[in-house]
Amino acid sequence: MIKLNCDLGESYGAWRMPHDDLIMPYVDMANIACGFHSGDPQAIQAAIQSAAKHNAQIGAHPSYPDLQGFGRRSMAMTEDELIPLIHYQIAALQGMAKIQSKTVDYVKPHGALYNDMMANTVLFETVLKAVSSYSGNLSLVIQAVSNWQNLQAIADKYQVKLQFEAFADRRYADTGLLVSRAKPGAVLQLNDMYQQVERMVKKQEVVTESGQILSLKIDTICVHGDSSGAAQVVKHIRGLLS
Repeated sequence: MIKLNCDLGESYGAWRMPHDDLIMPYVDMANIACGFHSGDPQAIQAAIQSAAKHNAQIGAHPSYPDLQGFGRRSMAMTEDELIPLIHYQIAALQGMAKIQSKTVDYVKPHGALYNDMMANTVLFETVLKAVSSYSGNLSLVIQAVSNWQNLQAIADKYQVKLQFEAFADRRYADTGLLVSRAKPGAVLQLNDMYQQVERMVKKQEVVTESGQILSLKIDTICVHGDSSGAAQVVKHIRGLLS
């Protein structure tokens, strides 16, 4: 069964995200910020509490160190720099989860780190090394692509289970990657979003920006919780998955 995931715990200081508690009852997986793109200790603690209350899996959502850019700016980092950076963020979330007798089950990179990982095999392997060397029990969430077998074969070398993720509200390019947010129509309107999710659930495929049909392996669907009316959108998509 396809699971529903959402990026949560992203409040920071005076900037509060009001939808977390409304969204959490409908998701299976909570990707919780680790403080490097957003997420202060109070927000992280609250997100863990809410995930525990609603029996959602807890995932670390690590980022480049980019609070000013919300983790959406690429950074040139060596393997020796990036692996400890990811370990640090997983450990922060794991430590706070342990206080509440919870565990971190998976890792889903955020923003530019996620996009860079999908575009660069060397960086993908670096992320795999980080996840594998932290704990053998963590899976890695990556974007669902048509050539998923190639990526799984790389992950198998590090004994990391992959979970392939599709995006409810994003338009797909013919390459299988997401259309840049800078382009018009990259973020789908509600009706188009719901139609895309239905196709994902029923056929494990998407229609690209040029009208091509692209088959994907989809384990989980991501919904974004930082927009107005997000809770109602997540609730509706939950119904489509039932």
